[in-house]
Amino acid sequence: MSCEQKAGFVAVVGRPNAGKSSLLNFFVGEKIAMVSHKANATRKRLNIIAMHDQCQIIFVDTPGIHESERLMNQFMLEEALKAMGDAELILFLSPVTDSLSEYKNFLKLNKKKIPHIVLLTKVDEVRNEKILSKIMEFQEYQDQFLELIPVSIKRGTDKSMVFSTICKHLPTHPYYYDPEILTTDKMKDIYKELIRESIFDKTSKEIPYFSDVVIERVEEQPELEKIYAQIVVEKKSQKGIIIGKDGENLRRIGYNARKSIEQLNGKKTFLKLFVVVKHGWTKDKKSLGELGYNF
Repeated sequence: MSCEQKAGFVAVVGRPNAGKSSLLNFFVGEKIAMVSHKANATRKRLNIIAMHDQCQIIFVDTPGIHESERLMNQFMLEEALKAMGDAELILFLSPVTDSLSEYKNFLKLNKKKIPHIVLLTKVDEVRNEKILSKIMEFQEYQDQFLELIPVSIKRGTDKSMVFSTICKHLPTHPYYYDPEILTTDKMKDIYKELIRESIFDKTSKEIPYFSDVVIERVEEQPELEKIYAQIVVEKKSQKGIIIGKDGENLRRIGYNARKSIEQLNGKKTFLKLFVVVKHGWTKDKKSLGELGYNF
């Protein structure tokens, strides 16, 4: 590669549960983006920075593209559309078992015609014949995308090859950020997402979608991190489920989150969780704004 520096913002988009956050964590070798098997876990954009030769790729993790009347979901769609509009390049993730309807919808939403690469995800779940068949389906749209790349975390996709392909399509530009950092987000925002991930993992049904996390304060010490956080829910009954019998579920949520946080910050962590009820917060723009979801 040339000695010229390249840099650019790359929006990572796709339907809910297309594997965006998992793939980005795999790309950078750290658990930064929130991952859940439940749909619509990611709510806000998150910048994750990867370096490749003289190229800085600023991946922008986004909420899944979907339509909904709920205010929170409308905010999430806006986040994805803003990321697409502000990017130099888009990675569209298409699970190999999906029809092309999601891709067709993406083409309609990509109003600025930002150049894009299709990543065919979850190819480890099917036979090679299915992969080849899906690639042939995409050939109808070959004049729309720059490249089509099958990827699999389980099979250990060659990250260097994917990065080289991305960098080929990024502009010559000085680095936007210090090459040593992995994300532009504050550590407490990542802590919030790791706690939310634990809630998604340890509760069921509607609870994760009607809950949020507020980091009240973080006390940093050389060998210990103290984190005090609120879990916000809409109803008293949801608070009861989060806490569980004799506080058992809250302890599980806290333990899970603390382990993830310790893996990231590399030091012992004390995590104190409180549960509060904020009636109807997902339906109220002011309440959403107070929790950081500004339209």
